[in-house]
Amino acid sequence: MNFKFVVLCALALLTGSAVYGQDNVIDEVVWVVGDEAILKSEVEEARMSAQYEGRKFDGDPYCVIPEEIAVQKLFLHQAALDSIEVAESEVIQRVDYMTNMYIANIGSREKMEEYFNKTSSQIRETLRDNAREGLKVQKMQQKLVGEIKITPAEVRRYFKDLPQDSIPYIPTQVEVQIITQQPKIPLDEIEDVKSRLREYTERVNKGESFSMLARLYSDDRGTAINGGEMPFTGRGYLDPAFANVAFNLQDPNKVSKIVESEYGFHIIQLMEKRGDRIKVRHILLKPHVPEEALMSGTARLDSIADDIRSGKFTFEEAASVLSQDKDTRNNHGLLPNPQTNTSKFEMQELPPEIAKVVDKMKVGEISEAFTMIPQKTGKEECVIVKLKSRINGHKATISEDYQNLKEIVLEKRRDEMLDKWIREKQKHTYVRINDNWKNCSFKYPGWVKKD
Repeated sequence: MNFKFVVLCALALLTGSAVYGQDNVIDEVVWVVGDEAILKSEVEEARMSAQYEGRKFDGDPYCVIPEEIAVQKLFLHQAALDSIEVAESEVIQRVDYMTNMYIANIGSREKMEEYFNKTSSQIRETLRDNAREGLKVQKMQQKLVGEIKITPAEVRRYFKDLPQDSIPYIPTQVEVQIITQQPKIPLDEIEDVKSRLREYTERVNKGESFSMLARLYSDDRGTAINGGEMPFTGRGYLDPAFANVAFNLQDPNKVSKIVESEYGFHIIQLMEKRGDRIKVRHILLKPHVPEEALMSGTARLDSIADDIRSGKFTFEEAASVLSQDKDTRNNHGLLPNPQTNTSKFEMQELPPEIAKVVDKMKVGEISEAFTMIPQKTGKEECVIVKLKSRINGHKATISEDYQNLKEIVLEKRRDEMLDKWIREKQKHTYVRINDNWKNCSFKYPGWVKKD
């Protein structure tokens, strides 16, 4: 917690959990878990996001949400003790994905700002904090549950003992192959970006603040709000080209050479080194993709699709040779599902742009070319997809859905282990709940200590 937040929390505890600004209450501490405060504003923001996502609560949101945040605090505390880190690139990917999803679903950037009553930069900063914490919680949970071994006999026994009306329903699943083309960005656009970065370097060398320039001009809006500052990060968590330059910096008063990563072009300034971790500021500029380049890219992919349909070569051959998606090129274009480590997706697990196209396709069909913004890079690209397979939704059977049933049993075991860990952690963690927020039926009753 930063100093300002510590002071706010101290004031809150001394004034009956209200944080004051002049004569008005500006926020309220509703829970304290360990040395972490949960503010009423946090609960309200979570409730708004859940409302936007259409989530239904099993109980009063003002009971469910703060308890969920409290559980997260337990995992984050343990993650800090165990030095759990997440890659900044993972955080950026998730923030870009969530921002693009909000804009697509709400209608525009302006409508998104109106809905959340925040600027885009403020929204991204909130998403950035949430993404980093969420990823840390996931990694901490994975460490706690470790490798759980399940035998086929255990899966069959689980399925055999299930009442008929409790047999799980397996949603529709699809396998998708993809070919991508990166739109060709004109050299003069790249030169313009490099020229602007060289100008910023000169301005810093003449005494201007790198932080201020990052706030004004960086396309990484998540770090821009903090003057381009990134948290302490290990080499393996950064884009390799970025890491090579950043870890070779020695003088905090110098600005790096221009470095190109998969996200765009950067200049970097060293802040501090601690062993094998580094803290830097950066300014990111993404070259603008002109409409003509997108049109040219989609036209080329439509031509490739026509050649595949006419039998000149297969989709698999085209993906292996022509696709610029390095994650799928060596697997005949087959899209991997990072959530399940398989090639099967439920529709809601696919990137929204792909799901919208695949939903109307028949097995074996190849789409018309379209554009999308991948979560990983946040850079627009041109795409064609082929629907490789579709398994319609159905009640599970042991013969057809063994892997799904195995995952259900594994998930049940993981939940049991995490449930046990949470209840044990509660016993050794200081918890204080505002009296007005205690009248709840909590999932974990140990929050309220008995006298």
